[in-house]
Amino acid sequence: MTRLQGRGMPGWVKGLLALLVLLLLAAGGAAWYVRSLFGPAGGGAYTLEVKPGDTVAGVARTLEAQGVVKNARVLRYLMTQNGAASKLKEGMYDLKGSMSAQEIADTLAGPARIPVVNVTIPEGRRVKDLPAIFQKAGFDAQAVAAALNDASLSPHAQGRQKNLEGFVFPATYDFRPKDSAQTIVRRLVARMEEEFTPGDTARARALGLSVRDWVILASMVQAEAANDAEMPVVAGVFLNRLRDGIALGSDPTVAYGLGKDLPELDRPAGDFKVDTPYNTYTRMGLPTAPINNPGRAALQSVLNAKRQLADGRDALYFLHARDGKIYVNHTFAEHLRDNERHR
Repeated sequence: MTRLQGRGMPGWVKGLLALLVLLLLAAGGAAWYVRSLFGPAGGGAYTLEVKPGDTVAGVARTLEAQGVVKNARVLRYLMTQNGAASKLKEGMYDLKGSMSAQEIADTLAGPARIPVVNVTIPEGRRVKDLPAIFQKAGFDAQAVAAALNDASLSPHAQGRQKNLEGFVFPATYDFRPKDSAQTIVRRLVARMEEEFTPGDTARARALGLSVRDWVILASMVQAEAANDAEMPVVAGVFLNRLRDGIALGSDPTVAYGLGKDLPELDRPAGDFKVDTPYNTYTRMGLPTAPINNPGRAALQSVLNAKRQLADGRDALYFLHARDGKIYVNHTFAEHLRDNERHR
């Protein structure tokens, strides 16, 4: 009898099976690798700024380079799938390397964080004070000064004064870092225009005041009053004196006309006798233009002035005493008396 030859699996079959196993392993490894590209890249936090003209490809490459995503092409694919590629918006996106590629794509499909700079303009500041405030916030002081000197930006200042004094509203604003000086100042002017509602302008006209007169008087109240509570009292005195043809006699207007701050006034040197369009001692009526930028409290105080004393007489004089109080009188004799008592 002949011996049976080995009954094992033929060599070619074994080779084929081995090849198949290798292919399966390779396919599994490839699938695992592809899946890994969708996972977190493991990098740190990164804030992406999307600027006008940036492309999706460029954004994806940046995020790959920063370790936020593992593969730029995977991110581009996901952004195409969720629509982010067609609606990527200018602004800031806060991302982390611990986020998956899908989470990154979804974040980029959402709203951008718009960077802003907060700027506060205190009530009663003059136009000359504002460029330094904006410079501290990172803006071009010279450009802001030039825009503030463009009186044509306000219909109430145009052709009547050299700058926008009185017609930029003091408040806290949020500006974009790249906003131009013109954009900034136009916004300040537009905010002041919001104060001139039809109802309030009608109330001003009932007092014999144009919008411009209203702002000029409010700027004087802003400079004279020690606090908001005093404003209607000061406004009442000025309104009564205007009506009665009495010189307003406001020290801050003298200082403004001389280009000085109030503490710099020198009576013995003759500052109060220097006749300027702002000297309310040498000239009757309102000064030629506002002397600062009044806030809402000062503007409203003119429309809600307290014009009478407790005994019903008109308030025509006031003084600030050393004790911090304001004393208001009807006659000049009473005013002199209180000056002797309290100053």
